[in-house]
This record gives sequence, structure tokens and C-alpha cells, in this order.
Amino acid sequence: MRTKICCIAMFFLLLATSAAKGTEKLVLMLDWFPNVDHVPIYAAIESGFFEKRGLFVEIQSPSDSADPLKLAAAGHADIALSYEPQILIAASEGIPLKALGKLIGTPLTTLLFLETSGIRVPSDLEGKTIGYTVPGMMDHLAEAFASVNAIRNYKLLNVGFSILQSLTSGTADAVMGPFKTYEPVLLEMEGYESRFFEIDHFGIPTYDELVFVTGDRTYKEKKESIVKFLAAIDEALVFTAAHPSEALALYFRAVPEAPAEMERTAFDRTLPFFAPDTTLSLDQWETFSEFARTCGMIEKKVDLNALLVSDR
Repeated sequence: MRTKICCIAMFFLLLATSAAKGTEKLVLMLDWFPNVDHVPIYAAIESGFFEKRGLFVEIQSPSDSADPLKLAAAGHADIALSYEPQILIAASEGIPLKALGKLIGTPLTTLLFLETSGIRVPSDLEGKTIGYTVPGMMDHLAEAFASVNAIRNYKLLNVGFSILQSLTSGTADAVMGPFKTYEPVLLEMEGYESRFFEIDHFGIPTYDELVFVTGDRTYKEKKESIVKFLAAIDEALVFTAAHPSEALALYFRAVPEAPAEMERTAFDRTLPFFAPDTTLSLDQWETFSEFARTCGMIEKKVDLNALLVSDR
């Protein structure tokens, strides 16, 4: 009997090994907790776009908003979802990275505040406390926003993931980093009216909001799999644009704990901003990089031809 059980167990082990053969695992670290900004990623998983290319993608969420890029650079995650300004800042500091492709190719970041704050124009931020979400990026964007809008007297405060709590408690008067498609919806659901400044309407050049990034070493070692990953995301972006309801249903299947009512509204607002494909624009990155250097966000010029992946 034991021999029979062992034979059966060995059979299933060999079957699993055979099924896994030719499949490579990639660890993807999200920029934030799972939300509708990531619908195409989950659609790619649930629809088998990765699987048919021989990939198994494991999704991880960061414990700190500054972690994803650091972990990708160090090789502890194969790919991370980051932001163009954050990638440029890290690259200018000599961190070896490869910007792979975009998920959302236009700024969603806002300077968010409550309707009751009395803030109506940027100059109303004089003497205020401005929170920020991602250290090493959103603090720099807040400083750039203040500089181009002649705000001289303000205090910066790292609020991390605690956007709503910091605003509703009065810890921060405004927060740099919330997406115009998400946090205002969350505040509405909690009974708070909000307003925001879209930063690209107030002197900040356009940039890619969500960008897949990897460490230079990881790219060299896993280039073939990363190219397949980007092809799957391209397919998922087309699928999401053509079949948004189905894509959202796949996301909810993968993330059943998601707040459905709120995220349906947020998804409707996010859908127009998903990129048509992952291709990065060198010209756009050059424009934002020059702005970042002019305003002191980065000190050294970044070799964008080396940073941006184009040979795929």
C-alpha cells in the first residue's frame, strides 16, 4: 500500500515538474496596495497572457511606499512599478536601473486637500503643512511645485500611505501624491469633499505616472522573460481598453477583498489614462529630465539612452 501511495505521489510530482518546465517566475512589486490602477496587470494574469508566454508572475505589495524601486534595483524584486520622476532621481544618483515600459503615461498625481481647507489657489499654501506619500520623489515634486508657484513658506511631512487620515485629522493641510482618479473617490465615500491641483496644470511637465522598472543586472540576466512580460502587458492594455468591464471583473476575481463600489467608480475615472502600449517616449523623458535638473530635483544629467529600454 505504501509503495502504491509513493508511486502515485511520484507521478503527481513528475506531472507538476513537467507542467512547470519552461515556465519562469518573475516577482513584480507594485507601487502601492492592489487597486484599479493595476487592472491590466491582473487581467494579464487571469486571462493567461503571461502563462501562454511561459511566465508565472508573483505580485507583491510594498510595506513602505519607497520600497519598490529600491528592491528592484537590489534584485530583490525582478520588476517594480515606479514613477518616472522617482526613476530619474535614482538614476541621477548612480543607481543602475532600466526603465522598461509604462502602464499609465500621463500624470495622475495631485496636490490634494479638503474642500473645507480654504485652499483655492497655490498661493493659499503659504504657511501650510504639505504632506507627501513617497519619500525620495513626492517630496521633490512638492518642492518643485512650490518653486514654480512661488510658495516660499511651507512645511513638508511624510505621510506615507496615511493620506486620508492626515487630511481629515488636520495633520497635513494638503498632500502631494494622491491620484486624481482614486483618493478623491475614497474621500467621497467617507463623506468628505475634496479639491486638488493637477500638477501638470501648474508648471510641472507631463511624465509617465506608472512605469515598470528593473535593476540593470536583472535585465541582463532575465531580458528574454522581461520582453515577454512587456508583451503580455501590451496585450492586457489592449484588452482592458476594448473590454473594460471584463478586465475589471478579472481584477475583482484576483483581489476579492477590494472595495467593489468605490473601485468601480475609481476605475471609470482611471480607464482613459491607461497607456495604449508600454513604449516609452525618449523625447518626453528628455523634457521632464531637463525640468528636473533645472529645478534641482536631480543634480546630474541622466543618460536616457542607457536608462530606457528600446531594444525589444
